[in-house]
Amino acid sequence: MPDLDLDALDAIDVHAHVHKSVRGAAHAPNAEGMGEYFGIGTMPRYSLPELADYYRQRRMAAVAFGVDSISQTGEEPVPTNEEVAELAAEHSDVIIPFASIDPHRGAAGVRAARRLITEYGVRGFKFHPNTQAFFPNDRLAYPLYEVIAEHNLIALFHTGQTGVGAGRPGGGGIRLKYSNPMYIDDVAVDFPDMPIILAHPSFPWQDEALSVATHKPQVYIDLSGWSPKYFPPQLVQYANTLLKDKVLFGSDFPLITPERWMRDFANIAIKDEVRPKILKENAARLFGLKGAAEA
Repeated sequence: MPDLDLDALDAIDVHAHVHKSVRGAAHAPNAEGMGEYFGIGTMPRYSLPELADYYRQRRMAAVAFGVDSISQTGEEPVPTNEEVAELAAEHSDVIIPFASIDPHRGAAGVRAARRLITEYGVRGFKFHPNTQAFFPNDRLAYPLYEVIAEHNLIALFHTGQTGVGAGRPGGGGIRLKYSNPMYIDDVAVDFPDMPIILAHPSFPWQDEALSVATHKPQVYIDLSGWSPKYFPPQLVQYANTLLKDKVLFGSDFPLITPERWMRDFANIAIKDEVRPKILKENAARLFGLKGAAEA
């Protein structure tokens, strides 16, 4: 199987969703609502091979995952973590597989995490505190973090407002309070060797996210879920300075396409020497990827 060739890539997108199984099932119960929130109509859904082809055509790699929120939805994720990992291995030139486990699964989730790491080769785990209804510093999730940290893998957390449930009565039952990045500060203290990515500009808690990322060496920020033209000024300022080695390109595909993100990114005041760091170099270092010159 091919491996990811850093020299052949123009960018690494650290935030892409898989919503469809190759077996035909699809999972995005609020696809119309999410599409409306992001102004794209009904949200398209991609299988892992379709996602891989999309990124391969654009000379990009992508971190790919689903989201497991079984404690709130009562439904198993589609596709499963196992399908994502198995198909990622067939498309390892452009796909970096993450898994998602609802912390409410308890001991069964911890066993699944260990199996996904040792048998399927996942590289990290995606947590969505809003849809999984937990505070990141709840000790409920700590056994999962222990497994992730033991294997030197990455924990990626949704932060800030979410399009899930937006505009529906009562926000579809989604509570925004869970996604304040300050709760992840406790996780960074308790797991100092576990790399953490704070996903998205963290509205309305952008300053909290910047504070955590500047204070905790292992905490990064991805720029997914927002067009760069809407980035708050302090995020751009820190990306150019104190966090220039810790800010990562992410799109939130398929809700925002890499093309749209890149087009708007080209028009904001990011220093020329910082742009390649954000687009590829910071992620390559975080994931331990090397180009031909470094191999």
